[in-house]
Amino acid sequence: MRYTAGVSNASMKSEAQSKTGLVRPALIAVFLSTSMLSAPMLTPAAAQSYSFSSVVVEGNQAIEPATIIAYAGIGRGETVSAARLNDAYQSIVNSGLFESVELIPEGNRLVIRVVEYPMINIVNFEGNARLKDEELAEIAKSKGRRVYSPSQAEEDAAAIAEAYRVRGRIAATVEPRIIRRDGNRVDLAFEITEGRVAEIERLAFVGNRAFSDRRLRQVLETKQAGLLRQIIQRDTFVAERLELDKQLLRDFYLARGYADVQVLGATSDVARERDAFFVTITIREGQQFRIGDVSTVSEIEGLDAAEFEAVQRIRPGEVWSPALIDNNIARMENLALRKGLTFVRVDPRITRDERGGLLDVEFAIVRGERIFVERIDIEGNTTTLDQVIRRQFRTAEGDPLNAREIRQSAERIRALGFFADASVEAEPGSNPDQVVVNVDVEEQPTGSLSFGASYSVGSGVGFNVGLSERNFLGRGQAVGVSLTTGTDATEGSFSFAEPAFLGRDVTLKFGVSYRESDNENSSTYDTRVGRLQPALEFPVGELSRLEVRYTFTDSKLSNAPATASQIIQNEAALGAVTTSALGYTYSYDTRISGLNPKGGVLLRFSQDFAGFGGDAKYIQTTALALAETKIRQEEVTVRAIFEGGMINSLGGYDTRVTERFFGNGKIRGFEPGGIGPRDGYLPGATAANEALGGNIFAVARFEADFPVGLPEEYGITGGLFFDVGSVWSLDNVNGGVAGAEPVDDSMNLRSSVGFSIFWDTPIGPLRLNFAKPLVKETYDLEQTFDLTVSTRF
Repeated sequence: MRYTAGVSNASMKSEAQSKTGLVRPALIAVFLSTSMLSAPMLTPAAAQSYSFSSVVVEGNQAIEPATIIAYAGIGRGETVSAARLNDAYQSIVNSGLFESVELIPEGNRLVIRVVEYPMINIVNFEGNARLKDEELAEIAKSKGRRVYSPSQAEEDAAAIAEAYRVRGRIAATVEPRIIRRDGNRVDLAFEITEGRVAEIERLAFVGNRAFSDRRLRQVLETKQAGLLRQIIQRDTFVAERLELDKQLLRDFYLARGYADVQVLGATSDVARERDAFFVTITIREGQQFRIGDVSTVSEIEGLDAAEFEAVQRIRPGEVWSPALIDNNIARMENLALRKGLTFVRVDPRITRDERGGLLDVEFAIVRGERIFVERIDIEGNTTTLDQVIRRQFRTAEGDPLNAREIRQSAERIRALGFFADASVEAEPGSNPDQVVVNVDVEEQPTGSLSFGASYSVGSGVGFNVGLSERNFLGRGQAVGVSLTTGTDATEGSFSFAEPAFLGRDVTLKFGVSYRESDNENSSTYDTRVGRLQPALEFPVGELSRLEVRYTFTDSKLSNAPATASQIIQNEAALGAVTTSALGYTYSYDTRISGLNPKGGVLLRFSQDFAGFGGDAKYIQTTALALAETKIRQEEVTVRAIFEGGMINSLGGYDTRVTERFFGNGKIRGFEPGGIGPRDGYLPGATAANEALGGNIFAVARFEADFPVGLPEEYGITGGLFFDVGSVWSLDNVNGGVAGAEPVDDSMNLRSSVGFSIFWDTPIGPLRLNFAKPLVKETYDLEQTFDLTVSTRF
């Protein structure tokens, strides 16, 4: 029988059986001869009963007679009926060991005649290309040197067809066949026709008014087939994935205030050729709600609600979302714990104003049930250590049960990225006031070996190889090694991160890098920079983190020709310069909270103080502010980025080009090293025309990303941008040569405008920038087109 992916054939016999004659209709030959009876006359009842003094087995070769008699269950001298003989027959047949079975009464002797199924010599898979033999051998339970079973072969064929169905090949067929060999042996072959991948030709929605089909398709894991349909895997139809997509859609709407949203169903229609699906998802959006009146009440005697109301961060007029409510509940429950109050629960009580589209929220502080966590059981972690999972819990064994905290712990476990699936459930413990928290995880690969290529107009072609492991030795540690080579530079790096240093929410980082450049950014000299940097990072607020670090750098300029800038020659003459610096970075990121699904704000401020040993003495300060939001049904993203930096030299130290800012990539429309102070510039000159960088830079970038009318599955979008800023300020403007023409290191604004084309391919993002400088200096180097490709394969 041929097995087709996605079609059940469990009730049908194998075609291999009918063609080879392995399964013949089994017969019970009952010979009732009056000459074999001890009495000339029998009553009808007596004719149905037998008693055998011996049981003889014939035809068996590999299976012991005692085993067959045990299956029959008929003892010597036992009186048995015809129905009992039939039961014995069925028992032997159901053992699955015999091709045919006969039970023949011969007077006081019972003959059991069998024909054994042959032994499987080898199992072959033919016609498979997408699934390897090793994968199919794991699926099939029929193995070499085992007794051949037609029913098992049928089950194996169905299981293989199901494996193809999961991979989107619903037209795949699997047919088991046997080839007879000498010695009652057979070769079992599964003939496979893989068929084409059943892609999702169209993914449509019904009932959506607030968001377009394009926007909703971005939410789903399932994708429509696009230009790269031979590469992308998420455009294949997998029925199980639709359940996840339905939940993702529901979460999307809930986060945007649609409290009554319903995903009514997802239907899929298969094309006549069985190589494509048409999926339609039906939605009932309901109306969008905002927060109305907010109040806090205490139903615990002696507990002041005003203290808890003071820690709230929820305001009337905000768009309602479950995350907004949960975050405020967490703040109030954490306050209760800090005050030493146990078994305090905060219940949100919602009052609806349908006409006004408002949800009034009352946070009620009530006494919770006295239930404790008896223990936390973890299963399925074959690689990851228990402690890595346990530290995602804020609740320890013996603590009061907090159902909300258990749910959040489950989310933190999933967010690790170590597991393909993770579930956390609570069940009754040994006592009525105790529960057991069961954690069941399924490991997934966490290491990767990547090979890549990059290209840009300014720096040319580059290649990189990287090895990373996010769960090193199952300890939750991250280790990475990378090597990058390009036209002008070669760089290698090693990184290590321990996310729970000393068992606390502190990340220990360690990084080493080495970089060499040869005439990079059109320079005439070479550089070498080695860096060692240990760091500690920890939270200082709900949305903010602080990193403290030490950095040791050894840098050197070399091979500066006599025609190079005098400033460059002076810096190269210093030889190797070491830098020993202490620094910190403070970051505040609202995008990680999920409270504003349309965008957020990122603030970052860093300082490094060089001079704790080493040669260099300066203070380097950098800052970045980013704000973005989505408009027009969330299809257009607008973004503003402000960035700046300053190096203040100390103790008469002059900064070098390896330390100063160049503004590469900060203002589009200019080459790397194409803006800022430049030494020896003369119109038409080719020598002594070096980019020097600057001690200060400041830029502002304004961007908008939007669809360009192409189908969303192509992954092609457009963008507009406007950049403005400058790089300026040097410690030494004349190279120490008296009377030399000083370098222009003043703050001269540059600006550019342009558009971008983004192509988000499965193997990496591609970006094409077309820029036009609006304001520039005569010595700046323009670059009106830039192509950047970063691929992994």
